[in-house]
Amino acid sequence: MSVIGQRQSFYDQIAANRRKSILLVLIVIALMAGVGFVIGFFMIGSVGGGYAGIGIAVIIAALISLVTYYSGDSMILAASRAREVKPQDAPQLMNVITELSLAAGIPPPKVYIIDDTAPNAFATGRDPQHASVAITTGLLQKLDREELQGVMAHELAHVRNLDIRFTLLVGALVGSIALLADFFLRFTFWGGTGRSRGRDSGGGGGAAILFVVALVLAVLAPFFARMVQLAVSRQREFLADASSVELTRNPYGLERALAKIAADREVLEVANRATQHLYIVNPIKKFESRAAGLMSTHPPLLERVNRLRSLSGSTPLDALSTDALARLG
Repeated sequence: MSVIGQRQSFYDQIAANRRKSILLVLIVIALMAGVGFVIGFFMIGSVGGGYAGIGIAVIIAALISLVTYYSGDSMILAASRAREVKPQDAPQLMNVITELSLAAGIPPPKVYIIDDTAPNAFATGRDPQHASVAITTGLLQKLDREELQGVMAHELAHVRNLDIRFTLLVGALVGSIALLADFFLRFTFWGGTGRSRGRDSGGGGGAAILFVVALVLAVLAPFFARMVQLAVSRQREFLADASSVELTRNPYGLERALAKIAADREVLEVANRATQHLYIVNPIKKFESRAAGLMSTHPPLLERVNRLRSLSGSTPLDALSTDALARLG
């Protein structure tokens, strides 16, 4: 593939994934507005009450978003037991991050180490000026420099593309929907809507149908919001993979790194359901008991590798070839 064709390819990927991410966020906002309208309508008994409910939902989401925006990264790092490192503690890592930050046109982020032999990494923060990357000791031990560059370029792409902010705010919106839906279900359980349902909805069967629809929305909205959040996470991973190639001009290091991380059998103990979507590869392995019932936070590894290979015009891999790729380097 020519250089021009390669540049068009990854820029096309970046543009497509951004469009998909924006659409998914609009769906989350629509779900939040729907839940807010349902609560307001059935508490007050009028369409005006529904609009008031939307306003209350927006206020609640804004408050949760503010807390998440300013404190979310510190809570994530604390939950991950990450400790900040100095340049002399990991010179090769700091050198890689410095050169990639220059390529990305962003300030070097704070660097944290997680003392765990499972190889993995994530980025967090609210903008490039307040960003952090966390790397496990296993990642530093098991990857060569080219692979480390691929992983760090991926994480810095999350910073440059504002995925770190995007992830925090989408999580706040999804949390707001769950909070509002739970409030409505508890309110109806205690008979809170009995006084208002028949006033403006026509009463009788029509009111009953609307009430059932409202209950179904309140039950399903958090689930669908979570599905959208996972879809957003997967799209941003594709975007960061493509951006990593843009920064390094080399898809091979990231290809091998992804395969090595995914094939590693070490368990990352500090990872949990709240933080798993942040990591470059899902840190919760399929064979772990805590993986039961988990929904995918990351795109399939083979699809990610083959998208990277398409940028260089390489032949797509099958599952067996991906296992072999993990043993390279």
